[in-house]
Amino acid sequence: MNQPFMYKAEELFELLLNKPDFVLLDVRNEKDFKNFYIEAPSIFPYINIPYYEFIEDVSGSIAKIPANQKVRIVCSKEGSAQYVAEQVCAKGFTDVGYLQGGIVAWGNVLIPKKISANNAGYELYQCIRPGKGSCSYVAIADGEAMVFDPSRNVEFYKNFAEKKKCKITKIFETHRQADYISGGIQLSADTGATIFANAIDFDGAHFAYEGIKDMAFYSFSGGTTVQAIHTPGHTMGSTSYLIDNKYLLTGDTIFISTAGRPDLGGKSEKWSRFLYLTLTLKFRDFNDATLICPGHYSNWQESTKKHVFVDTLGNLRKNNIAFKSPTELHFREFIEENLRPQPGTYAKIRRINGGWRKPSDEDADIMDLGKHECGASNYGKKGVSAEVLRGDNE
Repeated sequence: MNQPFMYKAEELFELLLNKPDFVLLDVRNEKDFKNFYIEAPSIFPYINIPYYEFIEDVSGSIAKIPANQKVRIVCSKEGSAQYVAEQVCAKGFTDVGYLQGGIVAWGNVLIPKKISANNAGYELYQCIRPGKGSCSYVAIADGEAMVFDPSRNVEFYKNFAEKKKCKITKIFETHRQADYISGGIQLSADTGATIFANAIDFDGAHFAYEGIKDMAFYSFSGGTTVQAIHTPGHTMGSTSYLIDNKYLLTGDTIFISTAGRPDLGGKSEKWSRFLYLTLTLKFRDFNDATLICPGHYSNWQESTKKHVFVDTLGNLRKNNIAFKSPTELHFREFIEENLRPQPGTYAKIRRINGGWRKPSDEDADIMDLGKHECGASNYGKKGVSAEVLRGDNE
């Protein structure tokens, strides 16, 4: 009898980028499957047959799987997928794999993509988290690494720095996240790196950090500059970071096709005004060639041909819905029309990211799982597709 094999989340990601030649079988219950599923740049065969159906009727369940196909199976934590994989192999399927760590592993995996030019004198990596639709960043120069908005997967950043033969010395937060648990506190404890954050968002935080100053520079020893720019609106302490006067890491202030929602703090009208002024005043001084590097993406249609989420500010000015409002009033109306309840876990996550609460690993896995809901309009009543909004992007 053929035996199933185990594959990793990183391998699944690469397979999904290259026209997958398999059927992905998700054996979680239908509710969990609908709430959070694996996404890819293109449509691929993805089916849901809950695990309990295999328990009740293994032959009938396997009959629902397209015959003579490669099969990759995913469940919540791994065990159910392994069991189903063994049953599928017993019925004659010859190429069957199950995801190590299950959907939790997919939710935490980080994929580094270099976005800086080869001759820049530094390296800037976008670390894509496909399970969350989020991006953190690592900048490297002169044997030093700076990490921006790290996720809970701190082992990735430590291993990446070791591979690149550099030391993590600085950790920057663009804001106090609500949609995912930051890895900044743990990464700082493990590496000795200093956390930099805006005190407006982190006032009274239960961990050591250095307050950033608007327009201040935090440079590498070799001269590459990182400038902190206060860009309030998504939160009042939201801060973007300009690297080498070329790459603007915007956190949740602005994304490729929309802006960050300004209602998560319960002050939608007030914060909408600040966000509008950030986009029209703060961003006015940046030229069209500035490369926007967002903290989240809505879907794979926002990515470039190289599967990274970067676009010029010029393109965003032409195509991003957040730049379409001619007045502050219109912008506020756009926000109000797209308000929706925030997930209940967001309030808990904000407290965790302030250091006031420490969850168990199991609770953290549950709270940290699932795609973000930080963008205005993307999941709202009048959502606009990225296919419509996106401009030409190489």
